[in-house]
Amino acid sequence: MDLYMMNCELLATCSALGYLEGDVYHKETDCLESVKDLIRYLRHEDDTRDIRQQLGAGQILQNDLLPIITQHGQDKPLYDACIRLMVNLTQPAMLCFGKIPEDPAFRHHFLQVMSHLQAYKEVFGLYYNCNTIVYLTNIFQLDWEQRQEEDNLLIERILLLVRNVLHVPANAHEEKNVDDDASVHDKLLWAIHMSGFDDLVKFLASAQSEQQWSMHVLEIISLMFRDQTPEALVSAGQARSVQEKQRDAEELDALRQKEQAQKRSRMFQRGTRHSRFGGAYVVQGLKSIGDKDVIYHRGIHNFKHYSHDTGKAVRRVPKKNQRAQESEDKRRSALNVRLFLREFCLDFLENCYNRLMYLVKENLIREQAQQHDETYYLWALSFFMAFNRGNGFRADLVSETVTIRAFHFIERNITNYYEMMLTDRKEATSWSRRMHLALKAYQELLQTVNEMDCSQDENIRQSSNVIKCNIFYLMEYREIFLTLLRKFDETRQPSSFLKDLVESTHLFLRMLERFCKGRKNLMVQRKKAKRKKARGQKKPTVETTPEDLEETWKMVEEELRATGFQLSEGLTESIVPFDATSETPPEEQRAEAMVRVQDALLAKLGPEALGLLRAAREVWPEGDVFGSADVEPEEELELLKQILHANLPSNFFIILYIQGSLCFNRCLMSYRFANPNIVRPYLLLLKTYSKNTPHTNHCIARMLHRLAVDLKMEALLFQLSVFHLFNKILSDPAAAAYKELVTFAKYVLKRFFSLASENSKAFVELLFWKNVGAVREMTEGYSKDGVNSKKNATWTEEEEEELRKLYEEHRDSEVPDIVETLLPLLSNSDRTRRQVVMQLVHMGLVDNAKELKKQKKGTRIVLWTEEQEQELQMLFEEYRDSDDVLGDILKKLTAKRSRARVVDKLLSMGLVSDRRELHKKRSRRAQGKSSGKGMTEEEFLAGLTNDFPEDPMDRDDDEEEDEDEDEFEESDEEVEEEGRKESGDGGRKSKSINSSVGKSADVGPMVLALQKEGMSGPLLWLQNRLNKTAEDRDEDGFSQPVPLVPLMEENEEAMEKKSFQKLLRKLGIRAPANEQIFWRIPAKMSPSQLRGAAAALSPRDEPTGGGEEPEGHGSPPREHEEGSASDEQRAQALRALLLARQRRHHSSEHAGMSASFIVWLKLGVWEDIPF
Repeated sequence: MDLYMMNCELLATCSALGYLEGDVYHKETDCLESVKDLIRYLRHEDDTRDIRQQLGAGQILQNDLLPIITQHGQDKPLYDACIRLMVNLTQPAMLCFGKIPEDPAFRHHFLQVMSHLQAYKEVFGLYYNCNTIVYLTNIFQLDWEQRQEEDNLLIERILLLVRNVLHVPANAHEEKNVDDDASVHDKLLWAIHMSGFDDLVKFLASAQSEQQWSMHVLEIISLMFRDQTPEALVSAGQARSVQEKQRDAEELDALRQKEQAQKRSRMFQRGTRHSRFGGAYVVQGLKSIGDKDVIYHRGIHNFKHYSHDTGKAVRRVPKKNQRAQESEDKRRSALNVRLFLREFCLDFLENCYNRLMYLVKENLIREQAQQHDETYYLWALSFFMAFNRGNGFRADLVSETVTIRAFHFIERNITNYYEMMLTDRKEATSWSRRMHLALKAYQELLQTVNEMDCSQDENIRQSSNVIKCNIFYLMEYREIFLTLLRKFDETRQPSSFLKDLVESTHLFLRMLERFCKGRKNLMVQRKKAKRKKARGQKKPTVETTPEDLEETWKMVEEELRATGFQLSEGLTESIVPFDATSETPPEEQRAEAMVRVQDALLAKLGPEALGLLRAAREVWPEGDVFGSADVEPEEELELLKQILHANLPSNFFIILYIQGSLCFNRCLMSYRFANPNIVRPYLLLLKTYSKNTPHTNHCIARMLHRLAVDLKMEALLFQLSVFHLFNKILSDPAAAAYKELVTFAKYVLKRFFSLASENSKAFVELLFWKNVGAVREMTEGYSKDGVNSKKNATWTEEEEEELRKLYEEHRDSEVPDIVETLLPLLSNSDRTRRQVVMQLVHMGLVDNAKELKKQKKGTRIVLWTEEQEQELQMLFEEYRDSDDVLGDILKKLTAKRSRARVVDKLLSMGLVSDRRELHKKRSRRAQGKSSGKGMTEEEFLAGLTNDFPEDPMDRDDDEEEDEDEDEFEESDEEVEEEGRKESGDGGRKSKSINSSVGKSADVGPMVLALQKEGMSGPLLWLQNRLNKTAEDRDEDGFSQPVPLVPLMEENEEAMEKKSFQKLLRKLGIRAPANEQIFWRIPAKMSPSQLRGAAAALSPRDEPTGGGEEPEGHGSPPREHEEGSASDEQRAQALRALLLARQRRHHSSEHAGMSASFIVWLKLGVWEDIPF
């Protein structure tokens, strides 16, 4: 855009600024007003940034603004206005357009603005403006009480101006500079140095009164060192060390050997005949397009390069499958620039680093910084710690960032960046670069700790020992490299990221091996789902019918009424429900007490059962699980009846999420890397072995050596693409420079051909990647199909005949569930419900498995009698004005029916016109306290239980409740097994112990079944995510869908299982839609609903159904109680659940603290124990 095309008003305004005559600038009288007008024009520019482009084309900044602030800096109002305008003009193009435009027209405008910015940067390198330094020096000499608001604004604008100019990227097509040549950025840095601004930056970083500028200072420093590497600055002006000379000589020798080998190969390729008469050859056994053999028309010495793909068009790789591009390469600046930057680094480390990094970290933790400002912190940590390590390491200069807090901060950011890289696909490249920056910071922390371990100072070595104890003990720090390797994606993460990841993993394993050497035991943290069996011998299951239970209850009731509910002192003293010296957790002992009460009732020992009930009530009063403190004798009698009829197996499992310690094994850690998803990134990096550094190739070879030699799992590398790579390495003319790789490749190939002589299928196995199980089968022998397979268990002829006879006998017996009747009668007690159903269908005894679907209790009543309709109408008239119409009706109905049946009947009778009229009503007071502020504990817990079912997303879940649970029971074999055990005592279920907590209680059977499958870890992860989302929504005040991104392998496997997905749907979590890949927590779920869902996922103390947990109900319901009693029961159930979780969390923390004490005790580090 030429100057004559500028808008006339804009041109007149620019002309009123003044003019430049030689080196002297003459300003006009209206110069200040003209500058303000330009600021006003910029404020109203359009989306194409037309005003900015016209001012850039007119070179207003070069010809007017810079001369004004240089020659007329004493005019403070004019100086302030020019600085404001320059800050606006130098604003980065990405901020102007939001992102790089995809539209060609807007892309052109973006490039125009970028070219103007590069012109601004070039002219800034020619001005050594001392007026700016004078202004800032005068302001800094004032105390903070004497400073005006305009002074602080001027400081901030000058810092932003310097930041904007340094941020402008280099124009590689225009500059084309080589190393040691001065680029535009080098000239700008030299101008900053000559003006003294670098000293001002160091003053701002170290002054206690100027800590408000810490983020600006760190950003400017990071942009100053953008093209530099710590190694280049350390060696600037220094003589080359012996190691550097040796390394350069080795690289030169490798290049020379490669060149000589290529010359020899070309010499041997020359034939004796003329090239036009090279001859024609028939390749026997290699078919051409037709049925004849291939005819080769070139020299036979070139045949090894023959391929059918020669001459074919290269297939275009889709953009989404292309490998990620590398970031800009580093270059070596001019020597004078490197020397001044080296001096800057030395002064900064000596006087500013620790203080500035502390201030920046506090701003980040308190969220007082802008978005993505943590990247500057991560860069500064990695850069200056690397410089300090190369320039005569001193631990005191970087003590602020060599802490466990720094490890935790970086690990948390790596996890966050990875999650965002998966969810925010459009900005995946940016998130990948941030994750690479965090990885480099983590790598530098490890290298610094390793350097501390080699220090001569005993205190420094002791400090590094304490840090290593923590990072080796905590599972998060040990698993981070496994996770990053397993999740590596070459389309989003460049090869430089993989290089740093491989080197960091090598360093971590080396430190771990050295740390373990000489130690007999190393205690590390572990988390696992542990199943505990209740103490005592397994009792044989006895079939008890409802008639037997009624007879037993009559005898117990008569005995208790005869004694007047009075117990002897001897009996009271002999009953002890809780053992404080036992290792059994209190929650498990409480469950055992409940089972003991039931056993006493079944044995017709009424006084013993009543005494145990009262003793347990004194030990566990919370939640009124064993009755309230002021319970009446009649209520105790009713509670005993409920316990008698409840389904409480005598031999049950309690699943706990244990966080404890175990003895560490180095081979076990290496075994975790024996996974094709982890080996594949190593081989991907090995493909560029000729471009890799010797250290990178050594890291790759060392990891593969661990797997193939140390673990004797060389079969992991028996893959065709790997052998093709080995062939390339062995045939490389410069193979002598890669002795380590050549030796390893020969070893693997030798092992393969040795195995192929014994296993005829070894050559076929080359086509597939293999896991540990396949490797074992390949080397030790293949197992037969169907062995030890529970699903493929075969039926003998005797078992089929037995099943046929039993089915014929009971087919017409009108039992509610014939499969449950047959299971206990089979001679093979290991048969599951699914196996019996499938065998009945296979034998033709039934036509479809749906005929044998397990019926849910209460759903068989379909027809309504006239009396029942009248009762329903009377109950509706009585409770139509209550807050929970449907709930009150269900409690008073004589014939128990499902919620969906009652709703359908009310609609058919015309009593209601819409289902929404039957939803719970929320009072205004409850809505006002939804934020959780000013609420009592009872109101908060009541809100958890009352609000959760009110989600409009789950409005129709009640109607599908029966079908969902039946499908879940049929889809899971272990749930069917549990249903078989429960059906034997089906008549003992009490109608009064039903779930009233809403949908959060409906997931009880699902949670229990998943816990038995060993999914306690994924359940706890889901629970933490729900609680974290609830806290975030409380703090932010708004909601948005939150994706559930599984990082751990066990969580990812759980998310793929149908049973876990059914649980997610039951909780109201939304399945992936369209191009989504993750489940999402809906934005409509309130914090109270999220907490209620999380509470429903807590580990179960008893393997009973969600509606049969006695601890969720307290004292039995009575007909004369009001509607508020159910709310109180729900609050008590939630309170008991939360208290149990707090005790479990406390016990896990205690276990972790004990494990840490063991580590410190074995290391003898007494003074560093954090008591």
